[in-house]
Amino acid sequence: MARDLPTESEAREILSRRRTRPMPRPAPPAGRTLAPFIKELDAKFGRGAGALEPRWREIVGDQLARVTRPQKLTKGRGGAGGTLELRVAGPAALLVQHQSADILKRVNLFLGEGAVDKLRIAQGPVKPLPTPAASTKGARRRIEPLDAAAEAELKQSVEAAPSALKAALANLGRAVLSDQAKQERS
Repeated sequence: MARDLPTESEAREILSRRRTRPMPRPAPPAGRTLAPFIKELDAKFGRGAGALEPRWREIVGDQLARVTRPQKLTKGRGGAGGTLELRVAGPAALLVQHQSADILKRVNLFLGEGAVDKLRIAQGPVKPLPTPAASTKGARRRIEPLDAAAEAELKQSVEAAPSALKAALANLGRAVLSDQAKQERS
């Protein structure tokens, strides 16, 4: 038996009697949900060798950083200190072995007291550390001398400045004019 469809007014009445579903709540932000999980993982496993790599030169010094790299950091059982595996260039292994106590102190200073108890030395090729960018702080660049007309014009333009600023403004003007001259020649 086919059932007749309701008329428009009957459909409106049916729909007005039905309850609508409430809008679903939005999902909470991922950071808030994951924060306890991340804290638990950090407490359980701590920072690994990846945390040591970028600061390795600062931790062990320039000489040891050239011949060693942190490979792996394993956590000890029951909260005991872990083991740090170092990749060492062949001939330097003896040097690293003799300085192991000092290396352990420095690594524990960075990671936290008792984080590492033992060093495991693995001999093999060591990738060179990226060289730090040369600092330009305090470096002076060579300023080309100006021709006589430009020097006279610069001196005249600085004449109205207070006497304490004249020398600084003249030096700045020479540097700017020298740069402009270099750019015009290029």
